[in-house]
Amino acid sequence: RGGLALVPCILRVAMLRNFARTLSRSHAAFGQRAFQARHVSVTTREALRMAIEEEMDADEKVFLMGEEVAQYQGAYKVSKGLWEKFGDRRVIDTPITEAGFSGIGVGAALAGLKPIVEYMTWNFCLQAIDHIVNSAAKTKYMSGGQIDCPIVFRGPNGPPTATGATHSVCFAAWLSSVPGLKVVSPWDSTDCKGLLKAAIRDPNPVCVLESELLYGESFELTPEAEKSDFVIPIGKAHVQREGSDITIVAHGRAVGLSMAAAAELANEGVEVEVINLRTIRPLDSDTIMKSLKKTGYLITVEEGYVQCGVGAEICARVMEEGFDYLDAPIERITSADVPMPYSPPLEEYAMVHPHNIVNVCKRVLNI
Repeated sequence: RGGLALVPCILRVAMLRNFARTLSRSHAAFGQRAFQARHVSVTTREALRMAIEEEMDADEKVFLMGEEVAQYQGAYKVSKGLWEKFGDRRVIDTPITEAGFSGIGVGAALAGLKPIVEYMTWNFCLQAIDHIVNSAAKTKYMSGGQIDCPIVFRGPNGPPTATGATHSVCFAAWLSSVPGLKVVSPWDSTDCKGLLKAAIRDPNPVCVLESELLYGESFELTPEAEKSDFVIPIGKAHVQREGSDITIVAHGRAVGLSMAAAAELANEGVEVEVINLRTIRPLDSDTIMKSLKKTGYLITVEEGYVQCGVGAEICARVMEEGFDYLDAPIERITSADVPMPYSPPLEEYAMVHPHNIVNVCKRVLNI
């Protein structure tokens, strides 16, 4: 009878153990789902806003200025909510005069503040080019290193659609030819947040070349990229996709076009390595050379012009430093060497597409 009396207790213990195991599995599954859910998807405009807001929270010397950045919340809504949070003194609407507010921004930077100057398009920087190329880029050198100019110039770069020739130029090659400037060209949301935060913290003038066509595109942010101390080092390229057959070097929106081409070529058994430059000046030659040693073939992709472009600079460096690693000549893919047409069918022909990249890869590989 004593043994029988223990049976209910044993059953209860067994039931409790089963319940504990089930609860443990449930907690583990919940934790895994919670971890996966943390990989949030945000648009590049949201990532840029996050970067600006976090840096303005962290440093009261940081402020934003440009056309319609305050009450209108930005022409592309990158500054949405910032005017309400920080007020008129740190989110400043300017007149439509790039020469004027760029000069004010450079003066503020030379006096110790950290301005972020937004252009409605980088095509309008030509109105202010003296302030960028002379005042911002050269003052540290001309002062014997005594005066920093911690300013960020940012805005959409390269061709959008249906805006014509005067609003569709890529300034990556133009600006990266200037000693004293740093030039970054982000692709996805991680790039946008990490590179812009690094630019704001840098004591030198940095040009951030964004893509208008990507402002509404969403990309995943890792938990690391969500943190307020996340930055991407300026001057370091990123291997966006590993491969063994051919290397594609691209920046900005062209990275996405190259990734699409790489996916198509993978279906045909060609493994493409895609390098996301992230920074145009200083250019990360080491990452390019390391990839070239592995694949033996190289093409460059950009949305600028072919003459004196970013691809031309990469070609020159490879010829100087990595000629023996080439198994075929380098090829460059760029926008058409014409002022961007306004006509939609002609514009379509003038811009870079994944099928252009696929065709050139096959030609280089002789397949």
